Amino acid sequence: MKTNALHGELTFRTSRSSGSGGQHVNKVATRVELLFNVPDSAVLNDADKQRILEVLANRINREGILQVAAEASRSQLQNKMLAIKKFDALISKALRPVKERPAASAYVADRNKRLRAKKRLAERKANRQKVRLDH
Repeated sequence: MKTNALHGELTFRTSRSSGSGGQHVNKVATRVELLFNVPDSAVLNDADKQRILEVLANRINREGILQVAAEASRSQLQNKMLAIKKFDALISKALRPVKERPAASAYVADRNKRLRAKKRLAERKANRQKVRLDH
């Protein structure tokens, strides 16, 4: 699915950025916060919405709004583009299908190797015990 279709449903909020920049930082709202309402999306189907809510749960608030912030640049426009780029990467990663892997079967040689190592360790520990002299 193209994430560009979701760009029409994005909203942005700006605020003052933290960090260095002198007086510029104190005057200009360059920090951009991208907001995307996952449950109300008209582009996503229910399965995709559920997958995004599960995978990106730590970035989504109680109302189901995905939040992505960017404040790396001193330019509001560059931060907006950076936030969109982050959003696209997050959505693409969340919607990537999980690769089905066949169950691994245990090899007889592996089991024998594990048992030999276990027996060796048991013998080593047994040798540590005090020798008893029964009179």
